[in-house]
Amino acid sequence: MDSPGLPECCGIIPARYASTRFPGKPLAQICGKPMFWHVYTRAAQCPELSRVILATDDKRICDAARTLDIPVIMTRHDHKSGTDRVHEAASRLNIEPHEVIVNIQGDEPLLDPQMISVLIRPFAEPKTSVTTLAHRMDLQAAQNPDRVKVAIAPDGRALYFSRAPIPYPVDEEEAEYLCHIGLYAFRRKALDEFVSLGRGRLEKIERLEQLRFLENGIDIHVEITENKGISVDRPEDLEKVTDQLKRKT
Repeated sequence: MDSPGLPECCGIIPARYASTRFPGKPLAQICGKPMFWHVYTRAAQCPELSRVILATDDKRICDAARTLDIPVIMTRHDHKSGTDRVHEAASRLNIEPHEVIVNIQGDEPLLDPQMISVLIRPFAEPKTSVTTLAHRMDLQAAQNPDRVKVAIAPDGRALYFSRAPIPYPVDEEEAEYLCHIGLYAFRRKALDEFVSLGRGRLEKIERLEQLRFLENGIDIHVEITENKGISVDRPEDLEKVTDQLKRKT
């Protein structure tokens, strides 16, 4: 359902079978349903999304989705990132240049639909091209290079993403650290431009694909949320997620 001032918004969940740390992760069972079912079910509750589609490279995932009546599209197996897979799906779905595509991480079975609403809201402003989310973190957590930090301008524009703790507090003034949440929304035109560009120098150094936008002068608007989310990176994370789901039911 469209909200006043918002363009049409489509959610795409990239679901790749191969994973170094957790092969077959989208099919991992959580409370009797595959992980992608939980992600889809939660994303579909976002009122700003007109539709949600699973994009996969694997027949097993595709067949399981169809059995559960989840819209699914098959994509190539050789994509280098989930963003590339989302772009192929958007192209095949004929999404218009001004419309918004939400890249919904397939390993977030506890996804709060409100996070997607917050992510989409800035697109009421026609100049918004790309959005993402972040939450506040302390200095100790900011030391972890696996937790990506973002520094933003007063108007919410991302200035830089880094694995290092930024900004660095030289004086006594206390710094605020923001942890990036890997949920993105793009206008179709910005997504087309992203995949047409080569990997940037900073992107290669930090191994952060979102830096490609900044290196090419494409603004990313960052919304702050209190919701941190829980992603499933390894098989041992399933127990933690299952416990939380059981407590909520």
